[in-house]
Amino acid sequence: MKVGIVGAGMVGSAAAYALAMQGIASEVVLVDKDADLALAQAEDISHAVPFVSATTVRAGSYRDLDGTFVVVLAAGVNQKPGETRLELLGRNAAVFREVVGEVLAVSPDTLLLIATNPVDVMTHVATRLSGLPARRVIGSGTILDTARFRSLLGRHLGIAPQSVHAYVLGEHGDSEVLAWSNARAGSLALVSFADQVGKPLTEEVRAAIDDGVRNAAYKIIKGKGSTYYGIGAGLARIIRAIALDQRDILSVSIVTPEVVGIPEVALSIPRVIGAAGVLSDLMPELDVAEVSALVRSATILKESADSVPL
Repeated sequence: MKVGIVGAGMVGSAAAYALAMQGIASEVVLVDKDADLALAQAEDISHAVPFVSATTVRAGSYRDLDGTFVVVLAAGVNQKPGETRLELLGRNAAVFREVVGEVLAVSPDTLLLIATNPVDVMTHVATRLSGLPARRVIGSGTILDTARFRSLLGRHLGIAPQSVHAYVLGEHGDSEVLAWSNARAGSLALVSFADQVGKPLTEEVRAAIDDGVRNAAYKIIKGKGSTYYGIGAGLARIIRAIALDQRDILSVSIVTPEVVGIPEVALSIPRVIGAAGVLSDLMPELDVAEVSALVRSATILKESADSVPL
């Protein structure tokens, strides 16, 4: 399967590296307005490939995206000093207007995977600009937040994070909702499992995990400037589900007709992912406080998306 990545910065290159290391794609094409950067990233990743897979990684232009099954959009602009979030969204929407048009001109049947932040709003923008069915314009959403949640829970419980089944819902951002009430470890309710292994989920533990998930990006950015390995692996995970038609349940963002009473909003809930994109949406059973928090998150995202000039 051929995968395109537009934007060869840290996120785009991390995704390309993860795809190559796992051998998920037969070919990965990196496109960037800085052609030298795309070439350098492609060459560097290519030199790692012989150790683990047979994936071809190369730099190219938009015309080289012909025949791609998935195109990752990791292009965008950074916030300027004094610039409002809405102004940043307007500039990124302008970038997407160009990028989406270029991609679809050569690969009209591709599936778009959005990584540019704020990812939920940019997923909404890409859906409107592309005219593609919503199920074929997928934002990475809270797939990374969910991984962080499971990682911290697994660390506390002393088990592999793959044995933790818990999701972060709503925005990939400050209003995200950690769905504690339906989280499980193995086949047991999380609280029951924690008690049985002598690792109770006290209010102090819950607060520490919530902070660890919600503020992870800020801590990483403070230490090294940006986050990229986690989301790179998350993007590769989504592409794997698509490439192999795995029907995996992943917390990703698409424009959804209605969530907790909010219409036409892009946010994350668990969704079944296969070769055609999002195959179905799954609404978890939540407690009253979680529903209220999800309504707040959905409202914030809806208002932000509706305010973006296209």
